[in-house]
Amino acid sequence: MEFFRFSRDIPFMSWRRGAAILSIVAFVLSVFFLATRGLNLGVDFTGGTVLEVGYEQPADLNKIREVLTGLNFTDVTVLNFGTSRDVMIRLPVMPEFSSAQLSETVLDALREADSSVEMRRVEFVGPQVGKELLENGALALLFVSLGIVAYLAVRFEWKFGVAGILANMHDVIIILGFFAFFQWEFSLTVLAAVLAILGYSVNESVVIFDRIRENFRKLRKVPVEKVINNAITRTMARTIITHGSTQMVVITMLLFGGEVLFYFALALTIGIWFGIYSSIMVASSTLMLFGVKREDLVRPEEKKPENDGAVV
Repeated sequence: MEFFRFSRDIPFMSWRRGAAILSIVAFVLSVFFLATRGLNLGVDFTGGTVLEVGYEQPADLNKIREVLTGLNFTDVTVLNFGTSRDVMIRLPVMPEFSSAQLSETVLDALREADSSVEMRRVEFVGPQVGKELLENGALALLFVSLGIVAYLAVRFEWKFGVAGILANMHDVIIILGFFAFFQWEFSLTVLAAVLAILGYSVNESVVIFDRIRENFRKLRKVPVEKVINNAITRTMARTIITHGSTQMVVITMLLFGGEVLFYFALALTIGIWFGIYSSIMVASSTLMLFGVKREDLVRPEEKKPENDGAVV
């Protein structure tokens, strides 16, 4: 049953030049923010202690910073987390304090300034563990990307493999660019979301690529641009239902999942929308740029030898 029907093919490929400009601008800005601001790596990667505290009224972040400065703590990050009453304090590794001693010292100092404060969570990660997690996370992204290229090249053709990985890298860099620009905390859960988006986006690309291959077999006298437009249009109903259902679940996590799932759901939200865009406008446009043709996927029919009329 189709809930969405399109009577005419949507001319996506006629918009590919404008989409290319948009993608290049977004990609360059993301790389710029990553190079200048960098990712706000969580304690999972850098090592240190994270304290989450709550107040009965909106917290005064400047006052909290003054309290921590009075304890001679440097390189401290203090920011709101979720609501104006929830505060996350990130402290670097301090060999002279254990995690328990550090949390007690900070909490005692904050209670002297405001007795309503209460501790919500304490998390400690050693620096060596954080470094290993960062390296392993980068390797995971690399191997997943190589696996996607290999899979698409074997299932379709090398042009599809390159188009697919360009679309996926487009999504990943833009997600990281958002986190660099807004300085959202990049933790292991966010990395998991990025890896999930890689698989999610390539699945959307594979659906479109399958339809393109099918169209090449059926629409033999139709130009490549119209073949791709028809393939994308015929998958739009599936795209709306699948991504819409997924986004409803992700929004639920974003709004009601709490601080643990907030950035995970935020990364998924960005990735889902850009995954749809990149599968349609980046991957398919790249195929046009590479000059994909029917012969890349469909073997030409062999001509049968003509009968010269001789009687055998």
